[in-house]
Formats: sequence, structure tokens, C-alpha cells
Amino acid sequence: MTIHGDHPFLPSESERSPVRRLRGRLASPVGLWTTAYDGKRAGLTVASMIVADGDPGYVVGLIDPDSDLWETLQQARTAVVALLGEPHRQLADAFGYVAPAPGGPFKMIDWTDTEWGPAPVGVETWAGCTLVTPDPPEVGWALQVQLEIAHVELSPDETPALVHRRGRYYTL
Repeated sequence: MTIHGDHPFLPSESERSPVRRLRGRLASPVGLWTTAYDGKRAGLTVASMIVADGDPGYVVGLIDPDSDLWETLQQARTAVVALLGEPHRQLADAFGYVAPAPGGPFKMIDWTDTEWGPAPVGVETWAGCTLVTPDPPEVGWALQVQLEIAHVELSPDETPALVHRRGRYYTL
């Protein structure tokens, strides 16, 4: 038996969607979107997102319509969008459902309850947001969810950002 670095369930590159391969070549911030409603917490790692400056500002993200996050966000109508850094790779994988999280990903670290949802302790850059699009348009296989930014917490500029490109994490 040999051990190799290839993913055992990943189709060969020639069999993958060219659109997905194009998207994979973009460096994307690694965000963690969390929300809570009626005692239920939900979260999802989101790399397909942008922040639009303005008064107010907005976060626009592509969210899986079948995710627990979307189900709970529809009810809560508020969310925390946290930008993850180098120490949070395992957290990103757990909320992306690509790594195990015994007891669930919310058990991995401590959380602060805010009026927008749970904010991860130790993540210094995050925004408290309100859902703008209760019935968002479908874009590809995702929903184009718009959140209005109500509150922003910023880390010092020297904090390394975690980005995702071609299935791997990098820090800037």
C-alpha cells in the first residue's frame, strides 16, 4: 500500500467543472457566517463573498440553500460575519463540513453572544449584520444573500488574513 497526497474521492482535473476550476483560482477571504435563533446556532464557512462600501455597507455571499445556516438565518434575520486568520484553519474546515468536529463545530472554541449572533472568541475582525434579502436570487447552485452591516469590529492591520485558493489555505 502507498500513501499519496491526492484526495481519494476527488475526480481527475479533466473531469471537474471548468467554472469551479476558474473560481478556485481566485484567492478568497475565509469568512465564518454564524447566526442563532430560538436556542439553535448555525454556521458556515463562506469564501464566496464581497464587502460593498457605502452607508450602509453590505456583505454579499453565496450560500448553500440546503445549509443549516440558511435555514436559521431566515428565521433570525441577523448574522455575524467573521474573517478568519491563520489559527482558525480547523474551525474553517469544521464549519465547511470537510473535517470532523466531535460535538459539532460550536464546541471547538468559545463564543460571545451578540445581538447579531454568536461571535467566535479570538477572531478580532467581524461584522454584525441584518438580512436584506429574505428571498434571495439563485446564482448557480447557491443563493446570493445580502446582509446590511450594522456593526464592525476590526483587528490590528498586522493580523494575518486567511485566504482560500485551489482547495488550500494561505495567509497574507
